[in-house]
Amino acid sequence: MADVEASKSLSGLLNGIAQKVYYNNSDITEELLKNELYPDLSQEEFKALYEKMKGLLKSIATADMDHAQLEAFLTAQTKRQGGGGATAEQASALSRFWKSQRVRVRESLLAQSHWEPGLRGLSWRVDLQTAASRGDAAHSGPVALVELELGRAGQDSEFVCLEFDEAKVNQVLKKMADIQESIDSIVHHT
Repeated sequence: MADVEASKSLSGLLNGIAQKVYYNNSDITEELLKNELYPDLSQEEFKALYEKMKGLLKSIATADMDHAQLEAFLTAQTKRQGGGGATAEQASALSRFWKSQRVRVRESLLAQSHWEPGLRGLSWRVDLQTAASRGDAAHSGPVALVELELGRAGQDSEFVCLEFDEAKVNQVLKKMADIQESIDSIVHHT
């Protein structure tokens, strides 16, 4: 029965760490986790356990380990000498946790890594403007109108509208061709 309780406490600790570190739940604190899951441990013992599990979880999450990588990593951790490794019980709890939470942790890490707004959408059209509509005979002809939808997670989109004449469209196409050539030269060299 003690093993079941220890396993539940470890699972709770891992979920608490994930809530705090990856899901930005400010209600979860180290003190809360200690009081709820490990009331019999001293503060120093709990801190050591918390930091070890947090470090192991960070290693697993940062590498986005698949099942085989996870098993190899945990096996290596259980074979480490001294206090730096993980017990078989801890490895088992980490394995169960990662199998159920990998996708969610990865999505959280990706969301946290985006600092700038992302491109949510793009639409374009070509308009034929006449001299009468612009009041300038020199600029009659087709123009490309490009609308970019930009935004951050959890925020409303912003829209940016760009107008290109034929010369600007050709410049953009030339730059895109240059980028493609650079990518191709790197890909073919590796």
